[in-house]
Amino acid sequence: MADFHRPAVASGSQYLWAVGSALGATMHLSPADITSPPSARRNALGWLCLIVPVVTVLLSPRPDSVKPEEWRLLAIFAGTVAGMIFQPLPCGAIVLLGVLSSALTGALPIKTALGGYADPIVWLVLAAFFISRGMIRTGLGRRIAFHFIRAIGRHSLGLGYALVFTDMLLGMVIPSNAARSGGVVFPVTRSLAEAYDSHPGPSARRLGAFLMTLVFQGDIIVCAMFLTGQASNGLIAKFAAQTAGFEISYTRWMIGAALPGLVSLAVVPCLIFWLFPPEIRHTPAAAEFARRELQAMGRVTRNEAWMIGVFLGVGSLWIFSTWHGMHSATVALAGIGVLLVVGVLDWNDLMGDRAAWDVFIWYGGMVKLAEALGETSIPRLFAEATGRATAGWSWPAALLGLLLVYFFAHYAFASITAHASSMYIPFVLVTLAAGAPPAVAALSFAYLSNLDAALTHYGSTPAPIYFGAGYVTQRTWWGIGLAVAVANLLIWLTLGPIWWKLLGWW
Repeated sequence: MADFHRPAVASGSQYLWAVGSALGATMHLSPADITSPPSARRNALGWLCLIVPVVTVLLSPRPDSVKPEEWRLLAIFAGTVAGMIFQPLPCGAIVLLGVLSSALTGALPIKTALGGYADPIVWLVLAAFFISRGMIRTGLGRRIAFHFIRAIGRHSLGLGYALVFTDMLLGMVIPSNAARSGGVVFPVTRSLAEAYDSHPGPSARRLGAFLMTLVFQGDIIVCAMFLTGQASNGLIAKFAAQTAGFEISYTRWMIGAALPGLVSLAVVPCLIFWLFPPEIRHTPAAAEFARRELQAMGRVTRNEAWMIGVFLGVGSLWIFSTWHGMHSATVALAGIGVLLVVGVLDWNDLMGDRAAWDVFIWYGGMVKLAEALGETSIPRLFAEATGRATAGWSWPAALLGLLLVYFFAHYAFASITAHASSMYIPFVLVTLAAGAPPAVAALSFAYLSNLDAALTHYGSTPAPIYFGAGYVTQRTWWGIGLAVAVANLLIWLTLGPIWWKLLGWW
């Protein structure tokens, strides 16, 4: 049997240059292209793509109702989003430069520019990253995966469901889909494929191609189901409160996604099984493999037991926050405190988690830049101008049209964060101006901000990991991604509003 190892995950700057094409349809990238470092020419192109929107905004006529410092802030924000897309530097460095630029140019006072790092949601995400580190370090994530595989992994479709259910359970508290799906689920998926002698190339269709596709598409749905599904969902929730006045807590996000999410998780694996079936349908050896791995792991260790307790405690307190009144960030930090005191994590673990601190830097910076821009008159002007294009439309028609534009625009993005940061606020404002209920507008765009990552092999952080394994061609990946995206749109845009109506949210 193949050994389980955490994969070496390429940094965003190593593959996200792929979005240089608006739709990416003409790209023919091999897995090596995806994971190789960008050349100097691509890096220069990234800086050019960052500078162009800044210069374009600054040279464009400024509306009389917009103050000069607000116009400079728009230019900085546009450059920051472009930098996050093309990444001449890592996201954290790009956003830090954006925050610095806003202070140097007088667009924001330095105290305001740094204010995002005091936001509790930013600390919630940081703490959740640390919890995910404990899940991986103790081996609890792998143990959970093997239990699911032993229970329902005797058929290739059941094996796929077992891996997706593992991702879903971890997604309740782990906001890094790179750590969760890439660091825990992907190595198990790859090893199971290799156990059935399925490797990139002629034997890919035996099992590996099916599992790689299914697990990735399942992860996208999981991203949409929880506030902790992926790192920028907390940012999206902030945007929803800011633009629509609709608060999306951990519990509300989960309840709102429960019905359409569970239906998607039931339908999408079956759809992929029908469109792209594996040659091996029955996998009894997988259950035996999981049993042997669990036996080799032995009994639950002390650290795993503490991790289970923190996992259940933090999750429960998040779900029942309306009963005790503690902020979700307080709960998450309390969980980290317990893990530090009992020795599951030490301070060096926290200080050495580069991914967590990178997210903290770009997340806190984007929170304040977007919030400050939203307080200017610019989003209102954009909404008024765009709203004229949908003048006379009923709000359902306007909502549907704008959602489809928003959704398929993700072909041009390699980051859920960059997409939501640049488009969520103005699109929600336009939809509200058309008469859409705040809950429907805020939730629809929030969930679709995640689901649109199904389209391509660069649309979210785990995408290049699964595609880069080499089991699936780009044409097949995009074809299945489009089919799954359409299925998710039909499910979420029909069941979603009906479900939210039954909940009394609009």
